Amino acid sequence: MHNVNVGILGCGYWGPKLARNFARHPHASLVAVADVIGDRAERIGAEFRTPLVTQDPDRVLLNPAVDLVVVATPVWTHYDLASRAIRAGKHVLVMKPLATRTDRAEELCAMARAQGVLLAVDHTFIFTGAIQKMKELVDADELGELYYFDSVRINLGLFQHDVNVLWDLAPHDVSIMDHLIGELPDEVTAVGMCHGGSPTENIAYLTVRYGSSFLGHVHVNWLAPAKIRRTIVGGSRKMLVYDDMEPSEKIRVYDKGVSFLSDTTDPAEAQYKPLVSYRSGDMWVPQIEMQEALAVEVDNVIAAINGRESLMVDGHDGTRVVRILEAAEQSIRSSGAPVALQKPAPKLKAVSGMS
Repeated sequence: MHNVNVGILGCGYWGPKLARNFARHPHASLVAVADVIGDRAERIGAEFRTPLVTQDPDRVLLNPAVDLVVVATPVWTHYDLASRAIRAGKHVLVMKPLATRTDRAEELCAMARAQGVLLAVDHTFIFTGAIQKMKELVDADELGELYYFDSVRINLGLFQHDVNVLWDLAPHDVSIMDHLIGELPDEVTAVGMCHGGSPTENIAYLTVRYGSSFLGHVHVNWLAPAKIRRTIVGGSRKMLVYDDMEPSEKIRVYDKGVSFLSDTTDPAEAQYKPLVSYRSGDMWVPQIEMQEALAVEVDNVIAAINGRESLMVDGHDGTRVVRILEAAEQSIRSSGAPVALQKPAPKLKAVSGMS
């Protein structure tokens, strides 16, 4: 495999974690870090002995030694920095969400394809052993027909100054739902509210409707007294609970369900006399890989650049999440009115990397 030279823009919360994983990868070299707050970049540069430490992003974007640019900056800067990196012929990894508008996310995908570079999106949870196991169970039809996805992601803080709680927390759950379902939604509704003088919504409820009978619901909140990270996926055959706060048993699969019957063969009477048959079987805990998600993601990005495998989360995946979030934002501004989603163009085959 070719060695990939990496430049990181943004050394706040997530940038150092990515720097650590890229610096430790056997086929990557951290060659540049940049942050408008110089002290941040200097700390990362000193820790990983990075050759270039700067406050000027152009010294990374236009650096001929850099193969991959990692954009770990505030959300409102993602489009500008990613587009400039792509125009400079760099592969790009952008933190979630990819952009704040669907048209800009689509533009980034088109630009990357035209330039022959890879566009990856950091939907971190997709790379966890728990979500990979959930995807495996869904694809194997262990749950049967999927009925619903219900998630709660709440805690006290951290308030963001550039985005509301929807754009901060919901990308995690929306990306998980999108990854599991593999189906394009038809309609989004959402409500949100500002409290305590906050200029942005600090609590929101998002509902996604699909053409099938599947229904997705996401609750995000910065004002909760306890930290909860829990998702329930219900199917016709089995149901599962994913609790990210559990140290080991993060997924539990329940052999439970219901069947709707009738005590009459007369169709006219059947609708008035439904009977519910409950099924309650065993609960089991599948074993999952506990490798750090960012290490898995970094390995996938490096392998994709080298043409060894496809990106697990590319720009098209990121665009679908942005499309749902943008529709949810529009619904909130319209007092919870439903917003129909325009179907995107078919996903094109990803380009290969350096091979």
